[in-house]
Amino acid sequence: MPQALYRKWRPRLWEQVIGQEHVVQTLRNAVRSGRIAHAYLFAGPRGTGKTTTARLLAKALNCLDPDPAHRPCDQCGPCQAINEGRFLDLIEIDAASNTSVEDVRDLRDKINLAPGEGRYKVYIIDEVHMLSTAAFNALLKTLEEPPPHAIFILATTEIHKIPPTVLSRCQRFEFRRIPLFQIVAHLKSLAQQEGIEAEESALALIARQATGSLRDAISLFDQLAASDQPLTLAAAQALLGTATDQRVVDLTEAILQRDAARGLHCIHQALESGADARQFARQTVDYLRNLMLILMGNADHIEATPEQRSQMAEQAHRFTLSYLIEAIQQFNQAATEVRSAWHPALLLELALAQTLAFEPQPQPEAVQVSSPHPGPVVTAPEVKSTLTPPSPSKATSAPVHTAKSAPSTPHPTPPPPTPVETPPSITAESASTSAPTENLPDTKKVLQHWARIRALIKGRRTQTEALLNSCKVVQVHNGALILGFATEILKSKMEAGENIALTRAAIRQVLGVDLPIVCTVVGNKATTLPEEFGIEPDGMVSTALNLGAKIVKREPNPTHDQE
Repeated sequence: MPQALYRKWRPRLWEQVIGQEHVVQTLRNAVRSGRIAHAYLFAGPRGTGKTTTARLLAKALNCLDPDPAHRPCDQCGPCQAINEGRFLDLIEIDAASNTSVEDVRDLRDKINLAPGEGRYKVYIIDEVHMLSTAAFNALLKTLEEPPPHAIFILATTEIHKIPPTVLSRCQRFEFRRIPLFQIVAHLKSLAQQEGIEAEESALALIARQATGSLRDAISLFDQLAASDQPLTLAAAQALLGTATDQRVVDLTEAILQRDAARGLHCIHQALESGADARQFARQTVDYLRNLMLILMGNADHIEATPEQRSQMAEQAHRFTLSYLIEAIQQFNQAATEVRSAWHPALLLELALAQTLAFEPQPQPEAVQVSSPHPGPVVTAPEVKSTLTPPSPSKATSAPVHTAKSAPSTPHPTPPPPTPVETPPSITAESASTSAPTENLPDTKKVLQHWARIRALIKGRRTQTEALLNSCKVVQVHNGALILGFATEILKSKMEAGENIALTRAAIRQVLGVDLPIVCTVVGNKATTLPEEFGIEPDGMVSTALNLGAKIVKREPNPTHDQE
């Protein structure tokens, strides 16, 4: 009877296990020294060898070879019986279909029976995280104190679902994703043994599609080999629905040149040739990630040919890091959502459009002054200079506005903003763009640019941005920016240190004006200040409104008016 390749070439000896040397070596030493635990837990991604290693451990425990270091020998009766699936003392349980407490109780009743053929009865419970809570509780006592002849091996892909009471009773082994080069080498060996002619580039494509799962890679290889034709890169791309690497390179070039027409042409050409939209998005993300690694000085982590590395390096150094990160984020979002989209190309087109709409910050020509809080250069769109918070001495020299300084007249006229000293980190160009008093922005304009202002601040001081995120009110009132906070603590934190000065510097760079800032305390439900009534932000009426009061129109009283 024909077998799938991953079953036909399943490892039968420790040496044949791929990519899990840390697990294999520990288990071999335990068998050699006789230090056998009563319960093991194998955790890791699918297709990385958990069940295979569990069977090898069962073979080693029941092998008849006189030298423990040579177990399993794969020659004795128990080893052959396990290979052929007829060893009665190896019990494999699929927890996904045996989840109830009754199944565990049945196991618990039979476990006391002595082994019929070997030294140990080995229970392999696959996908153990699927057991119900009651089933886990029924298993606990047996798992902690099993009979001397019983060994438990639990396998799972979702270890976070295993109760801590079970974890504490097992020796835990973590299985890792298998590196690309090891998967490619194993596939080449399989191709030689099966007499299949395969290009190395096609095997590399299969290995990338498997994402660290050797079983998935062998299954894809088996599927491609069924055509009885030489396994070429073009054949693999056609069957897997992936685009050629050149189309991804062309799309990246279009992003670099900000050529929307060329980028859309690359996307449509790839999809029309049969490429899967999700796979194309994943390939693009993978390629852009490699460029990011090169740009950040981690080119050694890239798995590519020397020619590809040279091409990647040339494109990587033409990107700014902020622009490259934006492209990765947009296409990664498309890769995760494209499966549920009604139009496959739409999310890819949106990702391209949003990437091209991003405006990376040019390298500033002004001399930068060192900041008391060192951090990365802010890369916000349309920012003309690098934002650096002023020094503490400069920040304290600027007048700090509080809620008490707000004018108290019912219908005040906006006073001119109090002149402030330009912080040393703001260039002369940005300081000279301050608009006159009559050109101060209104609330709508500030809110339109509020996200950019916060992004600019976040790059220099995340604590300040977090305080701005907690604002209940952001409103321009009487020539000043009112920031309303829910508590006095948040207000005092905002007024402390350099938070006010840093916010004003950001507003000056984004809006081109020096806007005074007033911090006040508002109610938890406040969204705007009652400016249309001419009410003071910190007055009695405003406080009553924040506590839940309402302003109603007073109806005229004829009798009272006559009097």
